[in-house]
Amino acid sequence: MASVTLNQLTKEFKEVVAVDKLNLEIHDKEFLVLVGPSGCGKTTALRMVAGLEESTSGEIRIGDRVVNDVSPKDRDIAMVFQNYALYPHMSVYDNMSFGLRLKRLPSGKPWPFNTVRAFDKAEIDKRVQEAARLLSLETLLQRKPKQLSGGQRQRVALGRAIVREPKVFLMDEPLSNLDAKLRVQTRAELIKLHRRLEITTIYVTHDQVEAMTMGDRIAVMNHGLMQQCDTPLNLYHHPANIFVAGFIGSPAMNFVTVTLSGEGDKVFADSGSFRVQLPATQAAAVKSHIGQECTFGIRPEDIYDKSLEGLVKPTPGNTITVGVDVLEPLGSDVEMHITSGEHNLIAKIDSKTQAKVGENIDVVLDLDKAHLFDPKTEQALT
Repeated sequence: MASVTLNQLTKEFKEVVAVDKLNLEIHDKEFLVLVGPSGCGKTTALRMVAGLEESTSGEIRIGDRVVNDVSPKDRDIAMVFQNYALYPHMSVYDNMSFGLRLKRLPSGKPWPFNTVRAFDKAEIDKRVQEAARLLSLETLLQRKPKQLSGGQRQRVALGRAIVREPKVFLMDEPLSNLDAKLRVQTRAELIKLHRRLEITTIYVTHDQVEAMTMGDRIAVMNHGLMQQCDTPLNLYHHPANIFVAGFIGSPAMNFVTVTLSGEGDKVFADSGSFRVQLPATQAAAVKSHIGQECTFGIRPEDIYDKSLEGLVKPTPGNTITVGVDVLEPLGSDVEMHITSGEHNLIAKIDSKTQAKVGENIDVVLDLDKAHLFDPKTEQALT
C-alpha cells in the first residue's frame, strides 16, 4: 500500500489547461473520489497518475518515489477502465491472469536470457482463484467476455486488477455502463472490496451520488481546478462555493439573488418576492454585507410543507407563500416545483402533502441549513 501525492500537477493541451496546478494528497488505504462534470480534468489527472498521460509540469509521488519519469508498468498501479478492456478471444481466467503471465524480472544474464517470469503457474493460479472467489466468478472462469453480462464483465476487469496486488487502484468511471440496479449493487460490492483489501484507491466519476456513497473523501473539480476536497458530509453541509453547493446534492441546491437588510440585531434576506430572517449565527457572519446583494442557497430537502408536521417550527421569519407548478411523486417523497414571484425553486416534500398543481401553499425554510454566497467571488459567506 502507498499514499499518492500530487504537487502542482498541470496538464496543457495547446491553449487548453485540462488540469491546473492540482495539489492533492491521497492517504494510504484511502478511497478518494475525483468528481466533476465532463471536461473538468478528473480523468486527465487519473491518467497522469497512471502514466498514460505525460504531465506538463508538477510532481507525482507514489509512496516515497517520484514517478513522473517511471513507465506505467513500473509504477505498481492497476487501472480499471470505463469500457472494461477485456480481450474478447480469451477466457475469464486468461483475462485475469494475463498481466501476471507477462510480468518479468531481470535475471542478470545476457540477452535473450536477461529476464525471468515474475510468477510461476502455481502462484498465478492461486491469485486468480482467490480473486474469483472474492468476486463470485468461480463458475465463470472458462467463459469468454461475450458470454457475460455487463456486471460480470466489470467484475472480471476488477479481478484483473486485484490479482496484481498493486499499491494503488485507479478506477475511471467503472460503473457508468451498468444499468441503475446493477450500478447500486456493484457500488456496494466495491465498497466492501476496498474495506477487505485496504488498497489506496482513486476513483473518477461524474455521478455525485456515487461520490457521496463511496468516498472517504471527495475532491470536486471544475475547469481543471480543484474546488474543494473534504469528507462527503462536510461537502454537503459546508460547501466552499456556489459550484460545490450546486454540484453536491440531488436535486441541486436552489439559488436566489437577495439583498441583505438590517433592523437592529436582525438581518433579513429579501428576494423581492419573499423576505426571510437569517438566524443569529448567519446574521453575525454577513453584517458587513448589509445593503449588498448576495446569493441565497437552500436545499430542496430543507423546505417543508407548513400543513405537515416538520422538523422546523413555522415562524413569520421562515415561512413564505409559493405557487405549485409541478408535482413529481417518488414514493416516500414528492419533488415539488414551486414559484415565488419570478423565482423557481424545487422542494422535496413528504408524500403526505395534500398540495395540488395550481394552488398556493405556505412552505417553511430551515434557515439554519441555508447558505449565503458572495455573488462576485462565488465563495461561501456562511
